[in-house]
Amino acid sequence: MQIPKLKLISHNLCPYVQRAVIVLLEKDISYQREYIELSNKPAWFLQISPLGKVPVLLVDDEVLFESAVICEYLDEITSGSLHPADSFTKAKHRSWIEFGSSILNSIAGFYNAKEQNLFEAKTQEITQKFQTLEVQLLQGPFFGGKNFSLVDAVYGPIFRYFTVFEQYKDFGFFSQTPKVMTWRLRLLERSSVVNAVLPNYPQLLHEFLLNRGSFLSQIIQAV
Repeated sequence: MQIPKLKLISHNLCPYVQRAVIVLLEKDISYQREYIELSNKPAWFLQISPLGKVPVLLVDDEVLFESAVICEYLDEITSGSLHPADSFTKAKHRSWIEFGSSILNSIAGFYNAKEQNLFEAKTQEITQKFQTLEVQLLQGPFFGGKNFSLVDAVYGPIFRYFTVFEQYKDFGFFSQTPKVMTWRLRLLERSSVVNAVLPNYPQLLHEFLLNRGSFLSQIIQAV
């Protein structure tokens, strides 16, 4: 199958963009990438993005939006698959991809929390979600076992956050989840996950967190 001309509209911190980039890299798909500022969205972007969010994938003259849809499309237009072959297992993987999106929502609540009580509640919420994941993991090294899958493409960007968070304090997110911790470390070593962001990602995320005016921002300032 001939691959169409692809351009991925991106933001340099967006974890949903990173999902798509990881799939592009895993499947060795040629593409172009254009970055925009979400705080000052270009008019042309608002015209093509129904939800006003990234990622958006330009496929020749057509538009795809929503990261899960984009990742599935990229998987389907190339040989091999990052999904398991069994239909039920594939459906389960899709469920845990959605669970990954819920963790991203909790992470946003964590770094945006203004008050200590809400901050601590979000810390516990994230910790509990990793405990839920712990019992789902097999022997590894990846979510479903030996093969890297679309689930792994989703969780790589999630785990990347904690490399930066842990520079400020040990919040104990992984204290009771050794299998999740091992999975996290394996994903963060994988080339596609490493190269899904710009080299200055840690500094960009640090500046973003510092400027939130949140309880986490106060912790960062105190470090």
